[in-house]
Amino acid sequence: MRAATASVAAEVEDLRRRYGAREALAGVSFRVARGEIFGLLGPNGSGKTTLFKILATLLPATGGRVRLLGLDPAREARAIRRRLGVVFQHPGLDPKLTVLENLRHHGHLFGMRGRALAGRALALLGGLGLDDRAHERVETLSGGLARRVELAKALLPRPELLVLDEPSTGLDPGARRGFVAHLDRLRREDGVTVLLTTHLLEEAERCDRVGILDQGRLVALDTPGALKERVGGDVVVVHARDPEALRAGMRNKLGREPALVDGLLRLEHPRAPELVREVMEAFEDEVIAVSFGKPTIEDVFIRLTGRRLREGGPA
Repeated sequence: MRAATASVAAEVEDLRRRYGAREALAGVSFRVARGEIFGLLGPNGSGKTTLFKILATLLPATGGRVRLLGLDPAREARAIRRRLGVVFQHPGLDPKLTVLENLRHHGHLFGMRGRALAGRALALLGGLGLDDRAHERVETLSGGLARRVELAKALLPRPELLVLDEPSTGLDPGARRGFVAHLDRLRREDGVTVLLTTHLLEEAERCDRVGILDQGRLVALDTPGALKERVGGDVVVVHARDPEALRAGMRNKLGREPALVDGLLRLEHPRAPELVREVMEAFEDEVIAVSFGKPTIEDVFIRLTGRRLREGGPA
């Protein structure tokens, strides 16, 4: 049992959190293995931010059990924080200070001083491709570079577990891919466990495992590939002049029951080109456009909830 516990970086069991009458988390359970990149995917209002705050030791749970690195946040928060790195959704850097000054001030909070601190900061900046920006003010950096500085700051005290809230928000696709690549290298080279929240499909696709949150509940948990296999074939999307009428027509004439999501008809089929031809032959005048492709994690979310993965209310 001791060996099994040592291999787990985070353990959440029947976790609950209420804000008055609203239950933001309603019995969430999962485990994150050491050295894993684990993603929590969901729209705003799904409970991601609340869960992040609990895992970052910033908010107590109102029910259930949490263990981080084998410790209880309710009783051992200070010990956990010495071994935890946190990257918030909103920037936590002083824009008027240089990159290196930001890291030095953060290191002081952890009791780091002198040459050891300077050496560690410069080594991190070099590893993240920021060594030539060390003496530039943060306010002069692009969003992608500033995000890397946030990551360097979180990694300064050599954390075992890195918790990130929407880390790629506001980054362009290239910067986003670069940031996720840095996380993967940290896992491979330093054994850092990464737990992140996101509403971005590309970010979720590159995690080892993904938990899908919806309205405070974990509705699915698996590898990205295994989740997409649940869809059952290609996804066909039909844009119709009258979606409800075409839906009824497909039910009566073809014996198929498409889902109606945001005004579009969606069907799953192992041989999508055959289904497209079938639909066009029967309803050519009623169809504006039709497309098909391999399933994505958003298709999994739609299948589970009947809604698209998009931003909603407060998390």
